[in-house]
Amino acid sequence: MKHRVGLFLCAAVILASPSHAQAQDDYVPARTPWGDPDFRGTWPIQNIWDAGIALERPERYEGREWQSDEEFATRLEEARQKDAAFSEGFRNTGTIGLADWVQSTRFARRTSLIVSPADGRLPPLTEAAASLRDAGRSTWKNGQTVNWLDDLDSFDRCITRGFPTLMLPQPYNDGIRVFQSPGYVVLQLETFGTRIVPLGLTDRWGPALRGWFGSSRGRWEGDTLVIETTNIVAGDSATRDMARRAASPVSGRENATIPMSAEARTLERLTMTGPDTIAYEVTYTDPEVFTAPWTAGFEWTRDESYTIYEYACHEGHDSIRTMIETTRKLRAAQ
Repeated sequence: MKHRVGLFLCAAVILASPSHAQAQDDYVPARTPWGDPDFRGTWPIQNIWDAGIALERPERYEGREWQSDEEFATRLEEARQKDAAFSEGFRNTGTIGLADWVQSTRFARRTSLIVSPADGRLPPLTEAAASLRDAGRSTWKNGQTVNWLDDLDSFDRCITRGFPTLMLPQPYNDGIRVFQSPGYVVLQLETFGTRIVPLGLTDRWGPALRGWFGSSRGRWEGDTLVIETTNIVAGDSATRDMARRAASPVSGRENATIPMSAEARTLERLTMTGPDTIAYEVTYTDPEVFTAPWTAGFEWTRDESYTIYEYACHEGHDSIRTMIETTRKLRAAQ
């Protein structure tokens, strides 16, 4: 698991709202040998998390998409302090600093990743989803008992942190590498696997067949790659697994707390806005969980110096075994 050693190898990441992407739609990307827009490369998005730009807009920014000059100055100073702590701890001054990134991109002034709804917040949950979330919170409050593997969610077990949260910034190991071949786009994610997206296919999996990444189908709309995904694994039963995460007090799960049902679907749009930038946008729809769709948008920046390492999570499932054994011993001592 790569921590701060790899954090500053990332280049600038700029949030792209739909209007931002449209404003630069005159860029004509290079082509692959078979004629598709060439997205191949390495696109880390770590600095979004390190700069403290959240999925949802904090209350202090209510009604504002952008930070004020004073707020931005505070964010920049915090970035400089993180750079200083990093350099002191690892005696490494040859990497791109967080402060450099903050100063180089307008995105660093953003108050949230969510661009729709306009308030930058996730829509309200449906009554059924809210009940599951509240039940999960009650379980945590009263002390979680871990008797066996199925008492833990898929994130605890290092299976997945959920889709589309896999495409959102997280605390570490946040590289994305894009491969292309005729008829396919492949998105290698530094954590939890690789997405294979066939292009031009219209057939879908049957409703009984599901995957952690779902069933993705891509197409080109001009120079924009559009990916529609359905058949996503929803959890143990109708949002139960995601409800556990949404209730969890564990730090670092801020972008892995999206409840999900079997009706969940996403629409992603990727557009090159320059030789080294991709505007990324994902719209998430789940009528059983959210009362309205929501959209998050940001921009990837190429950094071929970024190295994607093996993500071992907790090797040998030592953490899982420790949690189960500890709970059993505590119960036996009562």
